[in-house]
Parts: sequence; structure tokens; C-alpha cells
Amino acid sequence: MNGLVEILGLTKAYDEHHVAVSNISLTLPRGKIIGLLGPNGSGKTTLIKMLNGLLMPTAGSIRIGGKPVGVETKAHVSYLPDRTYLSGNKKVKQILDYFADFYKDFSRERAVGMLQSLGIEPDARMNTLSKGTKEKVQLILVMSRQADLYVLDEPIAGVDPAARDYILRTILNNYNPNSSVLISTHLIGDIEQVLDEVIFMRYGHLVLYTSVDNVREKHGKSVDAYFREVFAC
Repeated sequence: MNGLVEILGLTKAYDEHHVAVSNISLTLPRGKIIGLLGPNGSGKTTLIKMLNGLLMPTAGSIRIGGKPVGVETKAHVSYLPDRTYLSGNKKVKQILDYFADFYKDFSRERAVGMLQSLGIEPDARMNTLSKGTKEKVQLILVMSRQADLYVLDEPIAGVDPAARDYILRTILNNYNPNSSVLISTHLIGDIEQVLDEVIFMRYGHLVLYTSVDNVREKHGKSVDAYFREVFAC
């Protein structure tokens, strides 16, 4: 069996008038880079938080590597939130120390190499870095783990276009081929080149889950163009 993530009848309702995710079922395979796409308010971040155990489903279930989401799966999921969480006057290398102590699968050597590639000094203090540089540090921390599932919420939204190619190469070159990457983004045109599969969501519902090749062959369009057609944006 090649399934890494199994989602069955997943629903998250905050009240009867606000259903963020509605009865979603799908299986995500290993070894794929998957785009999670949809307009604002489509339920993407809610789904991501449930995958990471930060929100509990109202109904349905999620299993990662055959295990229900919980303490055990958190050790196998590397999560990049959509907001900067690194602050204070700690040095970058101190943050690396923290990750090395906390995550058994963290590679300090890999992290230092990526910092050098982006010209980020390990002795730099977090409160001296720009928002974009902090986001790069966060991505480096996430991609320096040897996880089964990488969940990236808007990984390129806050960086300049020149850094986007590097970040995409970092994602491609630093995940285990037996793992998968789930990327939520609204910059579809910038990230389409690395995607194997796409998930379209709207109003909490699953609209489409298919391969990028299938979109291009069946509809004769790029994923970005087809997304704009489906959502009329």
C-alpha cells in the first residue's frame, strides 16, 4: 500500500453556520509534491491544522503512516505555518540547537548548508532579520528534518521572487523520496513546476484531486489557468 495520508469523512464545524471542512475523503501517496489550492476561506488552513493535530475534527478521521493523528504522528510531520513564529533575540544557531534537541530526525549539517547558500549568518539574532529572512530560516528548519510528511502553508508568500526558485529547489532536493510534501499556496504559477498532484478546495469541500499531468492532458491548460477557470478568478 502506497498511501501515506488517509482522510475519511473529515469535517470541521465551528457551529452550524460555519463549516470549515465538509466531509472530505482522500488518500495522499508517498513520494509526491502535492499542491493544496483554493480561494481564501476554502478550508485549506483548517485542513492543515487538523493534519498537524492543532485542531480536532468534528467528524471523520485522519491517519498518517497508518496511525491516527496524535503525539506519535507529530514526530513524523514537519510543519511550516503561514505566519512567522521566530522572534526575540536568540541567535539562528541557538534555534538550530533547539530543533536538534527536540527532533531526532533534524540534520544540523543540512540546515547550516542551506543557511550558507542563502547568506544567513548563524550568529545573526532573530530580531535583526527581515520578515522574509525569518521565513527562510523557518523553511530551512522544516526541510532539515527527515520527515514522512512536510506540510508547508504559503512557503513562498513572504519572500522576494529571486529567492523563490531557491526555495523550490530546497523543497525538491531535501525531502525524502519516500515522503510527501503538501504545499498550500495562492502563487500557483510560481510553484506549479514542482507539483505532481493538486487538490482544489472551495467552501470546505473537495472540488478536485488529480495529477498535474492529467490537468494538462485533459484540459489542455496549465494548473494555474485551469484553477482560474474553475474558480473564475
